[in-house]
Amino acid sequence: MDEENMEVEEMDQGEAAAQRVERKVYLPGKPLEKGEVLECDESVYLMRHECKAGSPCLSFDIIKDNLGDNREEFPHTAFIVGGTQSPKKGDNCLLVIKMSNLVKTQRESKDDEEDSSESEDEESNEGSRPIMHYSILKHLGCVNRVRSTEVNGTILAASWSELARVSIWNLNQSIKDVEQNKQLPKKVKREGYGKMANTVPPLFTFTGHQTEGYGLDWSQTMPGVLATGDCTRHIHIWTPTDHLSSWKVDQRPLVGHTDSVEDLQWSPNEPHVLASCSVDKSIRIWDTRAAPNKANQLTVAGAHLSDVNVISWNQKEPLIVSGGDDGFLHIWDLRQFKAGASVATFKHHTEPVTTVEWHPTEPTVFASGGADNQIALWDLSVERDSDANQGEDLQDIPPQLLFIHQGQKDIKELHWHPQITSSIISTAQNGFNVFRTISV
Repeated sequence: MDEENMEVEEMDQGEAAAQRVERKVYLPGKPLEKGEVLECDESVYLMRHECKAGSPCLSFDIIKDNLGDNREEFPHTAFIVGGTQSPKKGDNCLLVIKMSNLVKTQRESKDDEEDSSESEDEESNEGSRPIMHYSILKHLGCVNRVRSTEVNGTILAASWSELARVSIWNLNQSIKDVEQNKQLPKKVKREGYGKMANTVPPLFTFTGHQTEGYGLDWSQTMPGVLATGDCTRHIHIWTPTDHLSSWKVDQRPLVGHTDSVEDLQWSPNEPHVLASCSVDKSIRIWDTRAAPNKANQLTVAGAHLSDVNVISWNQKEPLIVSGGDDGFLHIWDLRQFKAGASVATFKHHTEPVTTVEWHPTEPTVFASGGADNQIALWDLSVERDSDANQGEDLQDIPPQLLFIHQGQKDIKELHWHPQITSSIISTAQNGFNVFRTISV
């Protein structure tokens, strides 16, 4: 099964002298026995890379580039913007990163890997490591969340600060810098980002939120329109001026939530339609053309058993996927939203779900990640084969679960790259992963 990308290694006692290793497929939820360890099976990844950027960047977004769509040919190049969470005062920043030399890493089998000599492995690994180039922008306070968009050729990023400030940045010059392969000096690791950062001011900063927040999303249908949500339940809508020099922020927050707004998602197809989720356990749909006290059009009050952390709006179908502190994933059909019941529910994650996102072109596929250090790939179109003779161990595994990716600690965000086919970038306490599996 594709979803078991981790293998269990255990020493065969009968052939210990020959150092033979017995391998078997790891099944989710099954505890390891004495002497067993998890080992990554590289044959199920077309590409798998690990990247670190100094201080953790626990929020990031992928910047669309001009290198083409539906890219399949290796090596790949990706551009991202991330925000740091350094405990050192004055050391936080936005990082514009060019990741290049993202080569194909797949090996046909574990035996192929073992047959390679140690010297060949070292030479191969040296040439297959990602190359990272950076542009650093000084940021006041830790970055809670960052999201990017393009408006008339200008790449913008919005950042939520722990200091209750939301700022908008022009990234065009930073992207030019990394395209010219300006690399992060090694002394940054010694001195911190703060001393190396460019002190470029943001285009615009809003200080009207009463406290910090995490809800942040750019509209896909209304260029430059932004929604922000804070920990005191308030949601504000931003509208740009003609020349992107300023934004008009409606000082009247949308009325509905009773606790912290955790995530926001604009409809990818309908202007003015916004979805939100909250610590108050609800998911709400808004029409931002209405007065703030009448904008809440639809509500599922008890969408999860506890905090609803994240939502994602399907690009092609009227579906929203949500993930919560309860570890559940729910699929909501907006045509049946008033009924208040999800059309599908999955309980795979053993800790809070911290990130979900639909595949950009495959409407039945999505990815989820959580504090249980797992990223799961799902396909709603898969059904259990009633004629298949499955073992007892497989009965509790939903057939829609395609793949489990592990190796990161405390996963915070993942994004499908919209231009590199079926590739995911994820971030966690121990850095970024960039990968594509054979499953999607």
